[in-house]
Amino acid sequence: MEMVGRISKGTIMDQIYIPKNRIGLAAGSYVVIKPLESEKVIERPYFYNVKSIEPIKLEIVNAAISIINEEINNENIIITGSFLEKGFGFNDIDIIIISENKSRNILSLKNNLKEKTGVGFHIIILDNQSLIKGLQTDPLYQMMLSKCISKKRILYKIKTEVNFKILDLYLLKSELLIDNFDILKGDEKYYLIRNSVVISLYLKHKKINKEIVDNEIKKIFGLKNIDEIKENMLDKEKFLKKYKMFHSQVFKKILEGIKNGSKQEKAA
Repeated sequence: MEMVGRISKGTIMDQIYIPKNRIGLAAGSYVVIKPLESEKVIERPYFYNVKSIEPIKLEIVNAAISIINEEINNENIIITGSFLEKGFGFNDIDIIIISENKSRNILSLKNNLKEKTGVGFHIIILDNQSLIKGLQTDPLYQMMLSKCISKKRILYKIKTEVNFKILDLYLLKSELLIDNFDILKGDEKYYLIRNSVVISLYLKHKKINKEIVDNEIKKIFGLKNIDEIKENMLDKEKFLKKYKMFHSQVFKKILEGIKNGSKQEKAA
C-alpha cells in the first residue's frame, strides 16, 4: 500500500493527511516517510553489442544521462568508444547527443559532467538528419554505433552512399603513421591503422564493427594480437612495408571512384 500526501505546516508539529476511507495503513501502523523525488525510476539504457560492463561504468553512464537530461533537451544520448571495452584504459568518454539545440555550450556541459562524475567527456551534438547523413556516408559513424549504449532505442534504416572525396580525406589522416611511426604512441598507431582498415571494408560494402575490424587488421598485417600495436611491439621495417602497400591499394580504389564519379558528372 502506497499513498502520496503533502506535508502541511502545523502549529506544534507538521503533518501529512491521508484519506480516512482506505485499504491498509490502519491507525497506529508504523510507516516510513520519504520524499517522492527519491522514487524516480532510472530507465535502463539500451545495449548494442556490449556484452558486459563494469558496475562503476554503468553508474557513470546513468549519471551522465541524468545530467545531460537536466541540461539539454535531447532525443537520444549515445555512449560509444573505448570506454565500453573491458578495463579502464580509456582517456575519456565519447558521447553523441541527438538534439536540435546545437547552440548549447558544450564546454560548460563537459565541465559539469567531469565535476559530478570525475571523468572527462568528448561530446558531439547532432540533429537527427546529420546523424543519418553521417551513417550513410561515413564509415567511422558506423563503427561508432556498432558498439554503444543509448538512452533510447536506436532505429535507423540506412542506405549506404559511398562518397569517395570524403573517404580520401579520411585516408589522408592515416598517412601520418608512415612519417611519424617512431614518435606515435601505441594507441595512436592503432587508431590510424583502424581508420584505413575501416575505409577498406567500407569500400567492399562489408559489415563494420570492432571485432571485424580487429580481425581484419590481424589478417592483413600478420599479427597474433592487437596488443602488439597498442603496446608498441611492432617490427617497424616489416610492418611499414605491408602498411604502405595496403594504404596504396586503398588509395587507388578511392582515386578510381573519384575519377569515375567525375566522368559520370560530365556525362550527366
